[in-house]
Amino acid sequence: MFIDTHAHIYLEDFKEDLEEVIKRCRHEKVDSIYMPNIDSTTVEDMWRVHDLYPQCIPMIGIHPCYVKDNYKEELRIVEKELTERRYCALGEVGIDLYWDKTFVNEQEKAFDIQISMAADASLPIVIHSRDSLDITIDFIQKKQKGQLKGIFHCFNGTDDQARKIMDMGFLMGIGGVVTYKNAGVDKVVSRVPMEFLVLETDAPYLSPVPFRGKRNESSYITRVAEKISELHNTTIEEVGRITTSNALHLFEDKGRQ
Repeated sequence: MFIDTHAHIYLEDFKEDLEEVIKRCRHEKVDSIYMPNIDSTTVEDMWRVHDLYPQCIPMIGIHPCYVKDNYKEELRIVEKELTERRYCALGEVGIDLYWDKTFVNEQEKAFDIQISMAADASLPIVIHSRDSLDITIDFIQKKQKGQLKGIFHCFNGTDDQARKIMDMGFLMGIGGVVTYKNAGVDKVVSRVPMEFLVLETDAPYLSPVPFRGKRNESSYITRVAEKISELHNTTIEEVGRITTSNALHLFEDKGRQ
């Protein structure tokens, strides 16, 4: 059994063939798909997918690339959603310094507030940290009083950064990038104990080899598991067992109806 801890399968990319995508997941023994939110415009799309396929489980939060000058209004919606519906995590939230730095200050404020929301709600937090891994680690270190837990999504850091994440009790989400020949993620992942890893696709983005450049989907998670099994000199079944256990322990079945 496998769990995809991060997939945007509620997006337009899957509108025409979502049923087939879910069938392929079942064939590959992908038991659950955790869906990170983007902003208030995607909330209902997530819930429509969940209503059709209960194994697809929603998170709530504001993706850092969608944090603008109206972020306070967006945060009020997140807060309201947390009181009205059942979510498995705050996500995906964080800081992105790759695409657009116009609203970096707003991103930092929104991230800080959503970390507190996660702590107050006793929910995990799923962190986007593109070109901002040191900054997001620092945010968590300063606020970690033993109650915070979560995933650093799309981890692509150094041994030292991985060690800091583990020291905080957080996990690292590993996806298709680990299969890319020159990305360098594989070397670090090979030295991270599997007890700190979970699988993810980030579908429809970042497809693993041999699907790189095409739309990603959750059934491809087995390609990620296969690569990790090679790096850790173990079986794909063992990777599935450990990473599934890690995910279930983190989310504690929050968000399941």
